[in-house]
Amino acid sequence: MSPRLLIRDTTPADAATIHRAILALGEALGTANKIASTPEIFAREGLAPGRAFEGLVAEVDGAFAGMCLYLPVFSTWLGKPGVYIQDLYVDDRFRGMKIGEALIRRVARIGRARGANHLRLAVGFDNTRAQAFYERLGVSHYADDRIHAAYGEAFDRLSEGDER
Repeated sequence: MSPRLLIRDTTPADAATIHRAILALGEALGTANKIASTPEIFAREGLAPGRAFEGLVAEVDGAFAGMCLYLPVFSTWLGKPGVYIQDLYVDDRFRGMKIGEALIRRVARIGRARGANHLRLAVGFDNTRAQAFYERLGVSHYADDRIHAAYGEAFDRLSEGDER
């Protein structure tokens, strides 16, 4: 019998599982030291409609296989809503089963049902494996886009600066 894949919406009760996946993702990318989130933050801030972010959990025969966290965005240039994938993770035991693809496709369908006409995500510059995966799905890198960010102290300085 072939494995049974179930994709379902996350709930705040999934917070500890999602947090473990985020830690595993950080380990795989060599950036675990940057993770400051906690399961309590996930349960309070997200994982459900109307919160800061939503998510999907993939289970194979009842075992956690992966997850995708996403949030709504809006393109002022396109004049349309979109969806932004913040994190995508598939457990090593379930790689090669097209779970990541299924999660992305489900997020795209959710977005389209809400009026979205685009999907965005960011990929680490040196994560060539993920880049190839996204390109294969038609989620292309656009050379004219570059993400800029202010985190931690840089954000604090920005938010405290004079608005003149």
